[in-house]
Amino acid sequence: MAEPERVQPRLRPAPLLFEPTEAAADPEHFFDLESMEDPRELLARATELTLAFRTATDRSVEFQAIAAAQLADPRRFDRLTMAAIAERADWTEDYAKKMVEFGRELMRSGAER
Repeated sequence: MAEPERVQPRLRPAPLLFEPTEAAADPEHFFDLESMEDPRELLARATELTLAFRTATDRSVEFQAIAAAQLADPRRFDRLTMAAIAERADWTEDYAKKMVEFGRELMRSGAER
């Protein structure tokens, strides 16, 4: 028997594990970049963070796509429509369709490895 659908409020992005909560509460604070005085050090650290965030974003999008594909799987008795997936992820229906297909491709390529 399927669990009843839970409606959850829109969540804020998860805090990064290495960003102290007290520091994150200060809008001027961002991974201690504001305290760096050496522009070379600042550029290096900001670049590291940018690359880390891009990588995290790419991985998160892949997991979103896989989850969307699983939720849309026609073999599931509790599958969701594209409209329902789009609503849950705050996407357009067209984008949900693209993400479902991307997720299916990711799952196929993962099975072949």
